[in-house]
Amino acid sequence: MRKLTQLVLFGFALLAMPAFAEMKIAVLNYQMALLESNVAKKYSVDAEKKFGPQLNRLKKLETDAKSIQDKLVKSGSKMNQADREKLELEFKQKARDFQFQSKELNEAKAIADREMLKNLKPKLDKAVEQVLKAGSYDLVLERSSVVDVKPQYDITRKVIEIMNKQG
Repeated sequence: MRKLTQLVLFGFALLAMPAFAEMKIAVLNYQMALLESNVAKKYSVDAEKKFGPQLNRLKKLETDAKSIQDKLVKSGSKMNQADREKLELEFKQKARDFQFQSKELNEAKAIADREMLKNLKPKLDKAVEQVLKAGSYDLVLERSSVVDVKPQYDITRKVIEIMNKQG
């Protein structure tokens, strides 16, 4: 019975081959199309400028906390009780400040990223639609679902070019 089932499935596969041969297939890396567009690149530069000072403050807090921690490890046992407690308290304060500011920065960046995506997604969808219509594709697969693809089937660059023309 199993041989019969395999034979039937093989027969159907042979019959379906001509239909697949006529299909026009493309592959699209949606994420790359989004991130490689001029608008996304400009956003990345602007975000770096906007969030750079906050990131620098975080790095300074981290360096300061690390310095205090090293000092506690190296000479904490030699310090008098009051000095050690003062240093431990300072370390805890820096760690709390770091956590709080890091959380604020991550939230602000996430909000800005979502806003950029919200504005960019319609442009991306429009560019994808234009490429699909122009190419009369029967099937478009996400690049991450495909193991390997020949460059002529990848429409990602075409989508990026159209997005960049849209402005």
